[in-house]
Amino acid sequence: MRWLLVAVLAVPAGGALLAAFLPTKAGQVAGTVAAAVALVLSLPLYRDSWFSYGPAAVRPWHEVDLTWVPGLDLRFHLGVDGVSYPLVVLTALLTLLCCAFTLWRAPAPGRGHTLVALLLVIEVGILGTFLALDLVLFFVFFEVVLLPMYAVIAVWGGEDRAHAARKFVLYTLFGSVLLLVGVFTVVVSAGTADIVALTGGGELSRGTQIAAFILLAIAFAVKSPLWPLHTWLPAAHTQAPTVGSVILAGVLLKMGTYGLIRVAVGVAPEGARWAAPALGILAVAAIVVGSLVCLAQTELKRLIAYSSVGHMGFVLLGVATLTTTGIQAALIGNVAHGVITGLLFFLAGAIKDRAHTGELAQLGGLREQSPWLAGILAFAAIASLGLPGLAGFWGEAFAVVASLDKGGPLWTTLAAVAAVGGALTAAYFLRLLRRVTHGPAVGALDPPGLARAEVVTWAPLVLLALAVGLLPALVLGMAGDPVGALVEAVRS
Repeated sequence: MRWLLVAVLAVPAGGALLAAFLPTKAGQVAGTVAAAVALVLSLPLYRDSWFSYGPAAVRPWHEVDLTWVPGLDLRFHLGVDGVSYPLVVLTALLTLLCCAFTLWRAPAPGRGHTLVALLLVIEVGILGTFLALDLVLFFVFFEVVLLPMYAVIAVWGGEDRAHAARKFVLYTLFGSVLLLVGVFTVVVSAGTADIVALTGGGELSRGTQIAAFILLAIAFAVKSPLWPLHTWLPAAHTQAPTVGSVILAGVLLKMGTYGLIRVAVGVAPEGARWAAPALGILAVAAIVVGSLVCLAQTELKRLIAYSSVGHMGFVLLGVATLTTTGIQAALIGNVAHGVITGLLFFLAGAIKDRAHTGELAQLGGLREQSPWLAGILAFAAIASLGLPGLAGFWGEAFAVVASLDKGGPLWTTLAAVAAVGGALTAAYFLRLLRRVTHGPAVGALDPPGLARAEVVTWAPLVLLALAVGLLPALVLGMAGDPVGALVEAVRS
């Protein structure tokens, strides 16, 4: 089964080459097929009987460990476990949907095969980040995503795409520098880059762990993005094409939160314990600020973009508790946000294509003009606001529960304020539905209604939305043991 780890990376890389050099339509088809094969190959990586966890190190279900640079003792070390597996499958699934979306609706200014090639390169970088068990290899894959995503925004984005792309690059480069320094600090101090060996702190001193955690946490906060390093996100989401927004919100942001759990907390647990109160305060600030800003938004994609700030705040709150419940809630919230927000951006793109605007004041009457589209939007919105029974609820609710269980005046206060932020989340999504689906019709959609062919296109996304109710059990079942081992490592 180990060859699957390499194949999951090699297939989209090969698909990117085919998509780039074949004619437009053939390249798009070849890239979409490669994305589908990558998704199929990612599924068998799940194996719940071939793993074990030591008290201070996570043992992957499957791994590949080969010499990469012998002189520097760097290794091509890949592995997958319950923490990374849901994100691997989510990445492969959303990339496939985005590639297929380009077949249905050709992007402006054309060159669809180039766009598909860039999406597949981004997939390689994201999958490599989730699979890497060597810090240097992790950094390399982390950086692979930067230039392709810049190109997606700068070439296929909206009117202000150049400014949004530059802002994305500058923020990401700032985080990359800190990540490189943090990785260098850990590797030089520990004498190894192996994440499995480093989990639990290894031989790192307390001072080194605190310094490393600060560097790594800020770097991952930029990518997530977490307040107050989030200001690149609304511009990038608003100006990016639909597929760019889906990849950004669905999986690219998860590179930051995954790195925070796997690398920052796992490698520097003493630093995590030292910074936990500050992380909790920043998390709650993100929840409240993100919700208040969403209440003031007048543009559809920008509102959904700012909602990610609040949702990532709940993920950070779960991580900050450093408890099994909190980190499991963060992992559930990670995957649920990727599914639900990916669907929301697909829907926002569909509405903008038909109405030729994303301004809420110029939208309305969607329920009468396109009941199918209005129904799917309503389902996605209530899933995102945290309706009990759907995955959006479980991640956020148990992040609050974990904060309450931690006890003490600070964590109890943070839990209460976070719960208020959850109510504000419901307020801005209900406001969105009131204006877009139930408000008076402002203008006709072009074309009016939802064509039968488009229903077929959206059907997989409806199933995707319905499946989010199953996510808590699936993610909890996969991640329970590795999270327990990680928390034990942090405490020990």
